Amino acid sequence: MATKNHNLSDYDINSVPSGEGMKVGIVVSEWNNNITGALLKGAIDTLVKNGVSQSDIKVLTVPGSFELIHAATRMTQQPVDAVIAIGCVIRGDTPHFDYICEGTTYGLARLNATQPIPVIYGLITTNDMQQALDRCGGKLGNKGDECAITAIKMIDFDRKTTRSF
Repeated sequence: MATKNHNLSDYDINSVPSGEGMKVGIVVSEWNNNITGALLKGAIDTLVKNGVSQSDIKVLTVPGSFELIHAATRMTQQPVDAVIAIGCVIRGDTPHFDYICEGTTYGLARLNATQPIPVIYGLITTNDMQQALDRCGGKLGNKGDECAITAIKMIDFDRKTTRSF
C-alpha cells in the first residue's frame, strides 16, 4: 500500500503483542540525521510504549545507509530478538541514489532471509526532503513507529513458530 494512502503511525494497539522481555537492536544512519534521528525516536518511543524495556534496546550508529548492511549483520550476532535498520536516502542529481537504495535494500533483504532473527527494513527513499519529513513524524506519520511494531510482531511470530515446531 502506498504511504500516501496510509499513515505510518496508525496501528491497532490491540493487534500488537506485548513487547515485555523482547530485546531489540537498532542500527541507524547518521546521514540525513534530522530525518533518521526522528525515525529513531519514533521507533524507541513505540517499542517502550508497547512494553519493551529501554534497557533492552541497543542502538548503534553508522555513517550512511549503505553501512546499515554491515551494522545489521553485526547486530544479528548480539543477544537481540530483532534488528531494525533505519536510514534515509533522498534523490539527488546522479544515479548514486539508485545504487545506494538498491544495494541497501538487497543487503537488508538478504539478511532478513538468512539470519535467525528478523531484520526490519526502515530505509526511507524519497524524491525530496519534504517527502522524508512527511515520513519521520510529519503528515504521513513516522516510519520508525511502523518498524517498531513490525519488530514486535515478528519477534512474537518467531516465538510462536519456534514453540509449535
